[in-house]
Order: sequence, then C-alpha cells, then structure tokens
Amino acid sequence: MRLRSRNHFSTRKNRAFTGSAKRLVDTKQRLAIVIAAFAVIFLVTLARLVQYGLADTVALASISDSASAVASRPDIVDRNGELLATDLRTMSLYAEPHRIIDADEAVEKLSTVIPNLDWSDTHRKLQSGSAFQWLKRQLTPRQQSDILALGIPGIGFRPENRRFYPGGPTASHILGHVNIDNQGLAGMERYIDQQGLADLRAAGLTGDVPLEPVKLSIDLRVQHIVREVAARAMTNYQAEAAGAVVLDMETGEVLAMASVPDYDPNQPSRTLPDGSIDKDYEKGWFNRISNATFEMGSTFKSFTLAMGLDAEKITLDSVVDASRPIRMGGFTIKDFKGKNRPLSILEVFQYSSNIGTAAVADMVGIEGHQEFLTRLGLLSKMDTEMPGVATPTQPRAWKKINSVTISFGHGVATTPLQTAVAAASLINGGNLIPPTFLPRTLEEAMAISRTVVTEKTSADMRYLFNWNGSNGSGRHAQVPGFNVGGKTGTADKVINGRYASTINFNAFVAGFPMDKPKYIVLSIVDAPKTGENGGRTAASTAAPMIKEIISRAGPLLGVQPQFGKDGSLILADY
Repeated sequence: MRLRSRNHFSTRKNRAFTGSAKRLVDTKQRLAIVIAAFAVIFLVTLARLVQYGLADTVALASISDSASAVASRPDIVDRNGELLATDLRTMSLYAEPHRIIDADEAVEKLSTVIPNLDWSDTHRKLQSGSAFQWLKRQLTPRQQSDILALGIPGIGFRPENRRFYPGGPTASHILGHVNIDNQGLAGMERYIDQQGLADLRAAGLTGDVPLEPVKLSIDLRVQHIVREVAARAMTNYQAEAAGAVVLDMETGEVLAMASVPDYDPNQPSRTLPDGSIDKDYEKGWFNRISNATFEMGSTFKSFTLAMGLDAEKITLDSVVDASRPIRMGGFTIKDFKGKNRPLSILEVFQYSSNIGTAAVADMVGIEGHQEFLTRLGLLSKMDTEMPGVATPTQPRAWKKINSVTISFGHGVATTPLQTAVAAASLINGGNLIPPTFLPRTLEEAMAISRTVVTEKTSADMRYLFNWNGSNGSGRHAQVPGFNVGGKTGTADKVINGRYASTINFNAFVAGFPMDKPKYIVLSIVDAPKTGENGGRTAASTAAPMIKEIISRAGPLLGVQPQFGKDGSLILADY
C-alpha cells in the first residue's frame, strides 16, 4: 500500500510539472504571436505612410515644368516707372482623386462656393483615380476660405502667380496677355518670353524670384488719352474700329498706341453664362495699328511727292496738268472735287489731287517708284519687338496702272504703324528709324537709322505738311500754338474684291510742332457712318482725333505752345 501510494503521488507530481511547462510554452507562443501581430501592424502602417509620402511626391511631379505654380514674371512699367503689369499671389484648387471618398458629395459642396462649376467635368476628374487634378485655378481669398470650411478630404491648395494689369484695357494691345500658367501669349508679354524668360522658366530659375522690371517706351498718360480718343471716335462716328499711334520721330520710340475695339488683359477670354466664349469680345484681340494692313489712301501722296522731290523730277514750284481725268487700262482716274486746271505741287498736296500725284509717279517711273517705297520700309515686314506684325501686300508684277493707283494709296496695303514711321522719316531730316516699344536714346537711334531722303527733300516735305496744316485738309487737326502739319487719307474699302464707294477707311498722319518736328501722330477710322458735320472723310473723322490727341498730350510731352508768326507771343491770364 505504501509503495502504491508513493508511485501515485510521484506520477501526479510529474504530471503537474509537465502541465506547468506546457502552460509556460503556450504563454511564450501567445506573446510571440502578439508581438508579431503588432510588428506587422506597425510595418503596414509604416508602409502606408511611405506610400502616402510617395503619392504626394508623384502628385506634385505630375504638374509639368511649364506650369510651375510660383514661376515669376517681371513687372512691366512705362517710361516714367508707372506700373503696367505685375504678379499677384493667388491659390489654386486641386484634388487627389484616389483620396476622394464621395465624388458626388464633393462636387455638390464645391458648387456652393465656385460659380459656374462644370459638374460633369469636375465629377469625371474626381472619379479618375489619378494622383493629381486641377479643379479651379486662381481662386479669390474668400473662395479659398469657404472651401476650407467645407472640410472635403483629398482637396488641397497650391500657390500660383496671377498676372494683373492695373490699367485694364488701356494698353492691352501693347502689353498683350498671359495664359493660366503665366506664359506670355501676345504683345510685349510674349516678347519677354521670347527673350529668354521661357527658357529660364523651363529650367526652374524663375520660381518665386523677384525679377528686374521691364521698362517700355510708352507714356501711360499719353496712352490713356489716345485710347480714350479712339474709343470715343468709334462710338461717335459709328465706325467698325478706330485707333492711333504717337511716335517720337527722333528716336523711333512708340509713346502710345491704341486700337479699338480692344479687350481687358485681366480677362482675355470672356466666358458667357452658358460657358461659351464671347466671340465679339475676342475680336478685340485684333490690333489694327501693327497687326493689320490697309490701303492708306491719300497719306501715300506724301511719299509720292517726296519721291519726285528726292529724284529731282519736281520742285515745290513745279506745275503738273490736272485739267482732265486719266484713262488707263479701262479705268478712269479723277480728282475728288477737282480743280480741272494745272496745279502747283503745293496745290496737288493741298487739294489732294489724284491726277497730279499720278503725273509725278509717271515722271519717276515704275522701278523707281517701287524702289522708293521699299527704301521707306513700306513694302516689307516691319522690324520691331511687337510679335504678330503684319506683312504688307503689293502687286506681284508692277505695271503702269499699279504705279499710278499706288501713288495715291490704292493697290498697296501696309500697316498704319509703318506708315507713321515712313512719314516721320520724311520730316525728321530724312532718317528712317525702326520703331521700338523699349526706351531708346538719340545716340542709339542714330546708330541704327538709315538716310532715305536728302535733307533738302525733308525740308520741302516739312513745308508741304505745314502748308496743308494751315491751308488744306489739315486745318481740321490744327491746335492753336502747336503748329500741326499733316495729310489726310480717305480710301474706299475693298469689299468682296471690289472697291465700295460708300465705305471708307480714313487716316490722318501729322507732325508737330512743324517749326521743329518732334512727334508724329497717325489716326485711323475704319468704315465710319458719320463724322463731324455729317462728313465721312478723313477730314471729318481722323483729323479731329489728331486735334484732340495733340491738344491733350502735347503739354504732357513737354511741347511749349507758341503764338504769333515768330512764336514770341505767349498766353496770359489776367
């Protein structure tokens, strides 16, 4: 019994020790499993964080280099340092679609803040599953704040620069505009990109970096006047368009240039409530001063008479026969309100005789005529900084009838700007100076100028301009004290390949002060239906524009008015 009892206790004791060992082993295994589980969870969490980190990097990299969000552009200022264009910091809205929980709810919420939100397009972007999608560029601070309050996951903001033009449409055709990514598309904005800014931007060297301002040659005060006068003329004369340009004839600097209709570069493409683009608004992009060509009418008589004087075929005392119309090649060339008698060169210019001008062109000959206009730069594309300059048109082969009609401004189409530049060369001493929209000194201008007529020819043309300003059609542009001289041009417009006698393109080119010319001004009015005193010619439309521009801008340009034959009289206020 004693032995059996001992064996029994011994067996239970061994079993107890064995059970404890098993329990210990089980506990260690469970602990290892728990640790492994926590390790797995930690690793998964870490991996997920890394994944999100990589996803953010990919999202940022998905924006092309050309659309660098904070790429800077230099400010643009006028010749006096007045601000014309600058960058403003804005925020743009983007989404990470793979993090969007409910696309329908997100679109619905965003539509309460963003007007005219395209629901279908936004919904498509949010359900794309991509890493990055732009939703709305260049938000207002209020919109950003309201969207933040919505608390939509997967939505973020990115800083961008927005181009701002304080003057709105005042100098739109000179400045041009940029796209949503702040890249220049037109005007001097595009020119700046072409000068290396686009390459620096692509290399990432313009990111949020202040750049030296770009100074232009224009005077904002004069620019405002020119644009206002052109806009009023288009309205008052019920015209399709109007415009004007002011040049410093000694340096070639463009001080002002406006063409209306124009547009606001802050909103270059106006969107209608239905989401479509206003096509009439887009017509304002067309700059008729440098980007369009026209038959400039009788303003070309200035060049024809200068050609005859320079070739020594005529003098100011010469007389040509204008007693009867010219019949040539099935055409009859006659004068508007002709005198039907021989005319002196002064009278040819004063009465704007087509017959007399054609006679002068015939004296020079076809080859000489073509060479002279080429010398003045009227038959080739103008060289200046402004992108999109139009190329003049001329007959493929010049015949006598072409030379005759071109002598009084029909048959060759050129830009108003280069017409002004060529006219300046006739009265500034004979120097053709390429126009510029950047500041230029007199020394720099002389270094690149070309002599196109003699000093004597230039002196004779100053006399003709001054004579017409006092006794001819230029009287309508005369400003007391500023001694304005110039030449009108009224051309029939070509409609469907035929000249329309009831639709005009009017122009006036003027210099002032004619005793010592400093500035050239050219105005245009396209297809006016009325004018001063009911007239539709250049004397009733384009000339009054010149008068208002000079009377308002002359003092700002530092021109001192003079009165009396010798200029010794002054105005006094008692």
